[in-house]
Amino acid sequence: MYLSNSDIEKAVKEGRITLDPFDKKRVQPASYDILLGNLFWTTSSHDTLATDPKNNIFPRLIETSVPDGKEFYLHPGITVLGISKDFFGSEEFLIHLSGKSSLARLGLVVHNTAGLINPGHFLNITFELVNFSKVPIILRPGMPIAQILFSQLSSPPTKHYKKIGRYHADNKKHFSTKQTLKTNHKTKK
Repeated sequence: MYLSNSDIEKAVKEGRITLDPFDKKRVQPASYDILLGNLFWTTSSHDTLATDPKNNIFPRLIETSVPDGKEFYLHPGITVLGISKDFFGSEEFLIHLSGKSSLARLGLVVHNTAGLINPGHFLNITFELVNFSKVPIILRPGMPIAQILFSQLSSPPTKHYKKIGRYHADNKKHFSTKQTLKTNHKTKK
């Protein structure tokens, strides 16, 4: 069961949902609009031979901080990571991340597969931003970028995210390259 706007507001007031900052104007009939933050991570493709998640080999990421009032251009076919301005979570509700239809119509996807936030996970969410259109999309920190929905569980979870969650401590730490793939190029003489 999804929470309605009145249930969301009540749960925030009671401390059962954390939304920081909370703005009542962003409460929708059954969701809450979250805002794009100031940090973006792009893949350094010129020095990345391949990504191998099984062996913890990830591309080097370049962090870009975009000040409020400035823009970030997301080019066609490119995937970047972004972050929410909003810090949120709940011990009791499953949270679903969803894109906004107005942005989806422009070709913007805000998450590929990571759309669930387990109870006990509190975070500024990392977006997987992809531009599927033929022209750049201008992204601005502070713009409504996605929405979150809250689901009531049938019973409390017996496993706690703080103990088993992969990204509990640092949401981006797993992207640091632990190994580098070596190229074995030989130049012809």
